[in-house]
Order: sequence, then structure tokens, then C-alpha cells
Amino acid sequence: MSPRIPSPLPGTVVSVEEQYIFSATALCRATGARADQLSALVGEGVLHPIGGPDEDWQFADQALPRTLTALRLARDFDLAPAGVALVMDLLDEIERLRARQRRG
Repeated sequence: MSPRIPSPLPGTVVSVEEQYIFSATALCRATGARADQLSALVGEGVLHPIGGPDEDWQFADQALPRTLTALRLARDFDLAPAGVALVMDLLDEIERLRARQRRG
């Protein structure tokens, strides 16, 4: 069971046992994303916030490179959030297959 994550103030990053937790505001600042872009990525399942829908969104540190990749895909290929989600799913699958191949 993971430890209860303290609710950070807006725009903060909290370190919990070597893992960083970003508030939605901090993730937007770190990536240059707008709040509506972040919301769309969550809605499409690209990002998974910690906590339920009634709570302020917080994101694990893996959300930082994932958000940057998603934003770059949207910009470079002029993709809507659904298109970004599809490409991210395919990239995840490629990574799973490569990991499986490395294991033998």
C-alpha cells in the first residue's frame, strides 16, 4: 500500500521517498502545458492523476516526460488529444515488446 500523499499547495512539487509528486499547476509550469491541455490528456487516459476526481490532481514524476512527449506529438503532428492517446498507447506497446525481448 502506498503512503498517503500530502496535498501540496498549488504549484508545488513534493518528494515522497525519492519519488516526486507534482501538483497540476507545477506540472503545467514544468512542461508549458495549459490546464485545458492537461485536462484533455487526463480525459484521454494519457496521464493518470493520483487521487479521485473530487480531489486536486497530483501526478507522479513519470508524468513529466510523458506530458512532454504528448505535447510534442500534438504540436509536431497537429494531433488532437485522441490521436495523442493512440500514439502514446502504441509507443507504450513498443516499449513493452522491447522489454520482453530483452528478457529473453
